[in-house]
Amino acid sequence: MNNRVHQGHFARKRFGQNFLHDNYIIESIVAAIQPKQGEALVEIGPGLAALTVPVSKLVDHLTVIEIDRDLASRLVENPFLQNKISVIEQDALNFDFNQLSDTLGQPLRVFGNLPYNISTPLMFHLFEYAPIITDMHFMLQKEVVKRLVAAPNSKDYGRLSVMAQYYCQIIPVLEVPPTSFKPAPKVDSAVVKLIPYKQKPYLVNDIKVLSRITTEAFNQRRKTIRNSLGNLFTVEQISELGIDPNLRAENLTVEQYCLLTNAWK
Repeated sequence: MNNRVHQGHFARKRFGQNFLHDNYIIESIVAAIQPKQGEALVEIGPGLAALTVPVSKLVDHLTVIEIDRDLASRLVENPFLQNKISVIEQDALNFDFNQLSDTLGQPLRVFGNLPYNISTPLMFHLFEYAPIITDMHFMLQKEVVKRLVAAPNSKDYGRLSVMAQYYCQIIPVLEVPPTSFKPAPKVDSAVVKLIPYKQKPYLVNDIKVLSRITTEAFNQRRKTIRNSLGNLFTVEQISELGIDPNLRAENLTVEQYCLLTNAWK
């Protein structure tokens, strides 16, 4: 049997499919999510329903977003799931979560075993909907979780760390070995919980400016910020904010990036 075929489905490389089959890990994730009746639960990339089925046993309704046509039709035809789930056959990267929240009449609780090839852009897309999301539980590459929770002055600290920590409180949940999947990925995985802040610790006037500043700083992370941000700020402007212009991108805190954002004209 081809090791990429699982439950009669051929794992598609272009969708980054790795199917979870470890019951202990599945139960641990469902326990972390704590799905409750009446909540607007949304699963991204349900795949072969490893999480969909146990979550559906605890609630009457679940919305799933699946890009793979074959998997979407399998979900619709699943005798246990068909009366419990609404299947949206779409790319989550282009999906309007506001519309779904309006339809369901409440904030969303989002979860999923995210395809690793789109996990970072998908999180950036979801951050835009932070006001209508209660929490998110994601299975990600362990390296990505390390970047999400990284503190300044570490090699894992980067643009994703700053943007994620601006929007959310981030809590690592558990680590997952490659053997928990078919086909087994070449990397370790981990589950993380993200809780969008009701009141953010630091506010910025324009999120696009924060995005631009962090992009420019971390794209040249070996340079000092007097150089990497030289086309946005003078050395004097940086110093006036109480920030040392000789620091590098990874030395600045989220708060300092927010200070720079609000100072930019």
